[in-house]
Amino acid sequence: MLKLGRNNLLRVVKTTSFGVYLDGANYGEILLPKRYVPTDCQIDSWLKVFVYLDSEDRLIATTETPKAQVGECVSLKVVDTNRFGAFLDWGLPKDLLVPRREQAQPMQVGQSYVVYVHVDAPSESIIGSSRLELFLNEIGSDFSPRQAVDLLIYERTELGFKAVINNTHLGLLYANEVFQPLSVGQRLKGYIKAVRTDYKIDLMLQLPSAVAHDAVATKILEHLRARGGSSNFTDKSSPEAIYQEFQVSKAHFKRAIGLLYKQQLIVIAKDGIRLTGI
Repeated sequence: MLKLGRNNLLRVVKTTSFGVYLDGANYGEILLPKRYVPTDCQIDSWLKVFVYLDSEDRLIATTETPKAQVGECVSLKVVDTNRFGAFLDWGLPKDLLVPRREQAQPMQVGQSYVVYVHVDAPSESIIGSSRLELFLNEIGSDFSPRQAVDLLIYERTELGFKAVINNTHLGLLYANEVFQPLSVGQRLKGYIKAVRTDYKIDLMLQLPSAVAHDAVATKILEHLRARGGSSNFTDKSSPEAIYQEFQVSKAHFKRAIGLLYKQQLIVIAKDGIRLTGI
């Protein structure tokens, strides 16, 4: 059965001067415009195509790959707005509409937002929504602590960063446990920290390691975060300066920054240390 807004493997049933028609089963024949037709294409050839609606709401196929398909989340830039909603560039000739009712906050031209791509049931139009909680689950009893997951940052709050997990769930990274720069729309690997008693999901970016059990390493990370990610302290700093800031010996300080370096949490330079990614 043909899947609207997804890649499909369809058979060529007719050729014309302006393209070929594909067997869309219950949707009928679907045009693949000439500019997308492979040179060796003929009747009964099978083609992998993405099926969506053109500007006149007619089914059409393309061999181009959009930035996201139905059932996926993606960060997209707004290219236009009108009374119907916002139009986002998703890599196809027809922009993706996010109706006003589907906007978690009013969208502005030039800004990027994380949206969930879905088929609007009444009209069968492919649209986007930034109201992710309507489509993704905020509880996750099937996840296990330390499980590796794919994350997409979609919002910053007072508590930390909200993230999409594996395109299916929503979770939270606490700000005081994040030791690298993060931005909305960023994709990265992470881990399940815990599934709480209310089944909400807490996340972490690194598995617990020796750093978590080293008070000085933790204090150095907090020191860096409080200073925008960088510090002029190095293993050449005086024992007095190190003790005044961290209340430890120079030997313990050097061991701690070595531990952070091995965990790839900091970069050591001649003029200081900084968080990875700064």
